[in-house]
Amino acid sequence: MRYYKLFSSGGEPILAVETDNGILSDLTSVAEDITDVEDLALAASLSGDTLDAVVSRILNTSQPETYDLSEVIDQSKNGAGELGLDRPYEPPEVWAAGVTYKTSEMERRRESETPDVYSMVYDADRPELFFKATPQKCMGPFESVGIRTDSKWNVPEPELAFVLFRGEILGYTIGNDMSSRSIEGENPLYLPQAKMFDNSCSIGPCFVTRETISNPQNLDVNCSIVRNEKEVFTGSTSTSEMARTCQEICEWLLKSNFVPDMTTVLTGTSIVPPPDFTLQEGDRVIISIENIGVLENDVIEV
Repeated sequence: MRYYKLFSSGGEPILAVETDNGILSDLTSVAEDITDVEDLALAASLSGDTLDAVVSRILNTSQPETYDLSEVIDQSKNGAGELGLDRPYEPPEVWAAGVTYKTSEMERRRESETPDVYSMVYDADRPELFFKATPQKCMGPFESVGIRTDSKWNVPEPELAFVLFRGEILGYTIGNDMSSRSIEGENPLYLPQAKMFDNSCSIGPCFVTRETISNPQNLDVNCSIVRNEKEVFTGSTSTSEMARTCQEICEWLLKSNFVPDMTTVLTGTSIVPPPDFTLQEGDRVIISIENIGVLENDVIEV
């Protein structure tokens, strides 16, 4: 199942699930304490059921309010209406893995003054893992992602992301790992500045359970960038090209490292704009992943 976090015109949180194609059932309308995916994850953990099974029982014994998903998206995009689309949950921490695709390894080597470090990581047992964002720096659907004013080369990185609960993968969402390639390319030690800054990440539009995505290593990923209503870049890939699985990345992240529930992990990208391309303020980044949805953000300077 796909879960969407909404907010009303008064700011009240609403958790909804897509029960039919394009129809959202408001879980908060039948159980006011259920306002977040983590609430359901905890209930599932205590009952020994899956998250989807808990929700199915709720829906079978109640009559929730329903909404048209396309209308909610239109209202969110236009910034007006009774309902808006929020981040699907609040991630207490966002981490990211790098150099998980061959294309990424090649591009990182090309841009770097020290290219060998990237080929070494791509072939090593230990992956590149880094802290990406706090909740304040992580945006939701239709919110603005940032590009640094002290960077000359800024790109989005469309990525499958997984979500952790009690040390296991609970489900998936879409992530955008905004990056300064010029800063990182100057020196790998500048990675924190290239990756962590205001509005440096976005997730959404929904949370999808592990049961819904039977094979996360075989999903189509697409990205387009629109400037002045004209598409200026498009690219596609598949998570089947990842050199490391989500489970492998998860296991390495948790070594000697406690992370709180709902921590989100971006798994890398192979969609890389050409070297002469950089994002500009006002661009729109549109990322789609099979069986999850579409994450759209505009770009601002930060």
